[in-house]
Formats: sequence, structure tokens, C-alpha cells
Amino acid sequence: MKASDNTFKVEKPEESTGFLLWQVTNLWQRSIKKALEPYDLTHSQFVLLASTHWLRLHAQEVTQIVLSNHTKIDPMTTSTVLRTLQQKGLLVRQEHQTDTRAKTVALTEAGIQIVKEAVVAVEQFDHAFFSVLGEELGGLNSSLLNLLHHFSIHNLPANENL
Repeated sequence: MKASDNTFKVEKPEESTGFLLWQVTNLWQRSIKKALEPYDLTHSQFVLLASTHWLRLHAQEVTQIVLSNHTKIDPMTTSTVLRTLQQKGLLVRQEHQTDTRAKTVALTEAGIQIVKEAVVAVEQFDHAFFSVLGEELGGLNSSLLNLLHHFSIHNLPANENL
């Protein structure tokens, strides 16, 4: 039965893609948090450590802005999280050799060790969590990539019709 005030465009919560995404994201993030507890890492810390390692393995120079763009974490938050990781002894930040405004980022030996262990835990959890989708997983990944390519933090309309 549809409500008489027409506040919502959907009749049932499961018809709201955004609400469903929010619910699944909360379940996934809560479980990721538990998977990362043994490593004393937040999810943002893990993502920045893993991305630093990934980019280095793929022979890319890692700067704070490169990490921010790669992870879609805003630059100020990236800087704050990197500072915490530096205080934990998991990475070092240094002035860039040619761009005085930029800072390069590199993992310490401790950072490399912890990220290798944490990646295994996160990948195992992700496999278990998403395996219920079976052959639909590729379609989900394609849809998420489509959204990522279409929108970015800088061009997502605030209160406009998409």
C-alpha cells in the first residue's frame, strides 16, 4: 500500500538502489573492520597501505595526491590517515625531489609485512562475502566500474537531478 503523502518514489525499501547499497556497504564495512582488527588498522588505513604497495609494485611513483586519486579518498583525509600510518611506523613521507608541493610515500619494512598479511585476510573475507553472487559478481563489478567512471568526487552533483 502506497503512503498518501508521496514522500518516497518507491513503495518498498528494496526498490531503493541507494538504500540497498547503503545497507550492503554497512554490512561489508562492519565485517572488514573485524577482519582488520588483528592488524590494528582501520579500513582507510588498510586501503592507503594496500594502494601504496599496489602502486609501487606497478612501478608508479606514489605521492599523496596519486593515492587520493587512486583511492577516491579526499586529499585532506588522505594526508591525515597517512600521518597516522607514519606515526605507527608503517610508512614514510618525504618531500618530492622535483615538486616541492608534493610528498612521496613509501612503506617501511613493517608496513610491507603488515599489508601483505592484511591483504590476505581482506581478500579471503571479500571472496567469502561476494561469492554468494556466483556468476553475477562480474556484472556487479562492471556496474560499479561504470559508476566510478561516470562520477568522481569532483563532478558528482550535490542536489541536482542526475
